[in-house]
Amino acid sequence: MPDHSLPAPPPLPWSDCPSARLAAVHGVLTDIDDTLTRDGAIEALALQALSQAQAAGLPVIAVTGRPMGWSQPFAAAWPVDAIVAENGAVMLRRDATAPQGVRVEYLQDSDARARNAERLQACAQRIVRTMPQARLATDSPGRVTDIAVDHAEHAHLSAQDIEQVVQMMRHDGLTATVSSIHINGWLGSHDKWQGACWAVQSVFGRDLAAEQARWLYVGDSTNDQAMFARLELSVGVANLMQFAQQLHTWPRYLAQGERGEGFAEVVSAVLAARAAAGASA
Repeated sequence: MPDHSLPAPPPLPWSDCPSARLAAVHGVLTDIDDTLTRDGAIEALALQALSQAQAAGLPVIAVTGRPMGWSQPFAAAWPVDAIVAENGAVMLRRDATAPQGVRVEYLQDSDARARNAERLQACAQRIVRTMPQARLATDSPGRVTDIAVDHAEHAHLSAQDIEQVVQMMRHDGLTATVSSIHINGWLGSHDKWQGACWAVQSVFGRDLAAEQARWLYVGDSTNDQAMFARLELSVGVANLMQFAQQLHTWPRYLAQGERGEGFAEVVSAVLAARAAAGASA
């Protein structure tokens, strides 16, 4: 784990990552919004990179603050091994026997989700009642375990407004984080890291915490910092620099490209390193 008592060094160029480290990678974990997507749609280069990773046997798990309902069709359609949604609370996996071809699992049991839903909705209504400029995210109907306020997808909030929403969520006992588009709030101590550990164990039977040097994470925003802190092979796509003033934990590396181009840059390097290592074995 990094020592957070010391100032974080600036990220290194992704091209500086040793190929030997990349050749040993077990799999890739990635954010979705503004890491794979632009304006809510996956970029062609990112989709191509996911397909190439799948063809090469390189596992990919997406970890996002987006809701279960929004994630379900992509869990069925995209070449990923799983999607962890709602900041670690929901996992979706392709399953031909399940409704819509996707199996949905929850970190919290049904009783806990029902109890929490009342508190979450009360907090959401207090926010929009207190702040007329605040709007719930348009994907809110698909949310099961959290709430989200839009600050940059279809609405715009100032930095001061964003901080006010965060503080209102925390006042009501919620964990709150800010992504590139939403302010998310939920009840519980889980986060993207815990959700990623759950998914890696469930899907592959592997211990992410014990193998953290051999998994790679790609992200773009302040809510990716829990992953940047845990994984030595962490990479920000270039648009992460939009949040430079808000970051307290940097990734180890920074890609040259933004969004899907940056993600494709990362996957291409991993696949090239693995192929070179295999050829020389």
